[in-house]
Amino acid sequence: MSERPASTAEPRQRWRLVVARSAGAPELAQREVAEGWVAAIGDAGLPVAWTEGARSRPRIAFGAPLPIGMAANAELIDVVLTERWPVWRLREALADRLPAGWSLVDVQDVWLAGPPLAGRVAAAEYRVVLAGDVPIDRLRDCAVELLAAPNLPRSRPRGDESVEYDLRPLLLDIAIEDGPPVTLRTRTRFHPELGTGRPEEVVAALGDRLGAQLEASSIVRDRLVLVEDLP
Repeated sequence: MSERPASTAEPRQRWRLVVARSAGAPELAQREVAEGWVAAIGDAGLPVAWTEGARSRPRIAFGAPLPIGMAANAELIDVVLTERWPVWRLREALADRLPAGWSLVDVQDVWLAGPPLAGRVAAAEYRVVLAGDVPIDRLRDCAVELLAAPNLPRSRPRGDESVEYDLRPLLLDIAIEDGPPVTLRTRTRFHPELGTGRPEEVVAALGDRLGAQLEASSIVRDRLVLVEDLP
């Protein structure tokens, strides 16, 4: 879908695809992921609308970048069409054309004139499986202490340097589930100025509070949380 079609039909429908990426999917950067989805949607024959202007592009929007190599259960992609398609036709068209390692979980016919998807994604929920023998009761206490802390000074690498930041305003919730293995569920914020709360940083902060290094054996992004879904 590299060239704009001759037709300039008006947008008629917006479908929201809920998609999952397996742990064994190719490890691609977000740009490559987006290109793969644009190609798949084009190959499926969907009548995708295009933006106006000199740099016109297909109206396909992604909820939030997914870290390279991370599995996900409910990523969001909005596709605007110039025709109204029933759900069965959409599913049938996409069935055998999804990018490698991806699957279609659900499709939602959302309001065409609603706000852009990217601006509505406020947070993400992650499921982290911890490796080794973890003192679960003490870990729960540490989670409570992190949520009660007024600030959580941290540093993250940026190129050859490290940047100081406060994790606390990016951390919305932590829950510890019984094991084995012990599983951590956390919700972190996407903030336009402060950045993104990363699950591995939550694990590191818990480890610092616990006084022992914690290791994640797997991290899955369970879902993206829209502004209207936050309490």
